[in-house]
Amino acid sequence: MSVLDSLSALLTHLSDLLRPLFGGSATAAAVVAMTLAVRLLLHPLARAAARGERARAALAPQLAKIHDRHRGDPQRIQRATAALYAESGSSPLAGCLPTLLQLPVFLVLYQLFTRDGSELLDHTLLGAPLGDGFAAALADGGLLGPAGLVHLALFAVLAAVGTWSFLQARRRARLTGTQPQGVLRLLPLLSYGTMVTAAVVPLAAGLYLATSTAWTTAERALLL
Repeated sequence: MSVLDSLSALLTHLSDLLRPLFGGSATAAAVVAMTLAVRLLLHPLARAAARGERARAALAPQLAKIHDRHRGDPQRIQRATAALYAESGSSPLAGCLPTLLQLPVFLVLYQLFTRDGSELLDHTLLGAPLGDGFAAALADGGLLGPAGLVHLALFAVLAAVGTWSFLQARRRARLTGTQPQGVLRLLPLLSYGTMVTAAVVPLAAGLYLATSTAWTTAERALLL
């Protein structure tokens, strides 16, 4: 049995279990439940990443000194920064590991809801087909049609999560007197970026993105 077939069977089983509670939207609920299960499995890595981020925050004064000492010499700044991270045992990219490990799951889910003949393509969320993207929703009833409204609600959730994430990052920077370094500067903006992705992928994949992004934001609020 292929990975796609295995995931399809898992979603079908979860959908059958959830149908008494969610009716015709049971498959959408199964996608959310699967996403939560994946994030729960990755939680130990997120805790380790949070410890690393706190360690990197403690290095902020030394990083500032490096930038002042080698101002105008990017190569020396890069070497000195890498040496400092190596000495402390931390990495500026460690916080991205949980996100990167989710990518295969997301890609398989995307393929599952776009491949021809998949029985899951007929499943819906409040009338919006899980295999359709935003463009299809607009073509089928317009922006205020049933499918369009479901996609608008999804975008609203992502926008709210993005705003919450941005405010959290600004609050942490104010409390610690430090600013995120490197790729960490982009983390609060990922929720806004996922709105673009959610607009072009199937609704099921958009649900995965919204659930996972909300989990990430809540997780960081608890751990940092």
